[in-house]
Amino acid sequence: METLVLAALATGPAQAAPLSLQDARITATYNGSAADVLGLDHLFAQEPGSNTSTLDPTNSGVEFLTADFLFGFDFATDGTLTIYENMPVPAGDYKLTFDFGATLPAAITSFTLLDGSAVDGVPGLAVVDGHTIAVDLGGLAWHGDFGAITARIGAADVPEPAVPALLLAGAAGLAFSRRTRRT
Repeated sequence: METLVLAALATGPAQAAPLSLQDARITATYNGSAADVLGLDHLFAQEPGSNTSTLDPTNSGVEFLTADFLFGFDFATDGTLTIYENMPVPAGDYKLTFDFGATLPAAITSFTLLDGSAVDGVPGLAVVDGHTIAVDLGGLAWHGDFGAITARIGAADVPEPAVPALLLAGAAGLAFSRRTRRT
């Protein structure tokens, strides 16, 4: 009976922890091309290597623009990605990858939409591997210029905050019941 109580307390929903991007160095591609992504570290100039950037230390702008200036991408230290529409987006393929290499404190395990209210449709968000995410913006209808959608990059699942407390309370209750039986 005691084991069943602990097993019941141990089960519970888990959530992905936001992944810190504090010291991330990001390499991006746009429709398979590195040349079509412009990074903040290169002042958005189209030059070799301009598809790499670190986070904006002032958090006042975007880290990447597409070379056609349709989209801007802003990464926050808490793992949030905001995608901005800079002008009307014609129908087409808009696929991007963002590779963080070995600069993350943990592997990427989730990539989820937080707010997609600026578009009709659902953007394609995928974890490619433990350090790379993919974004597919094709097929979306944006609601107007300068709309934004947000997503969260997450690390390994962690238990809900209440689960450890419940486990501790259950273990304390079992210990107390055993103690009272002995006396």
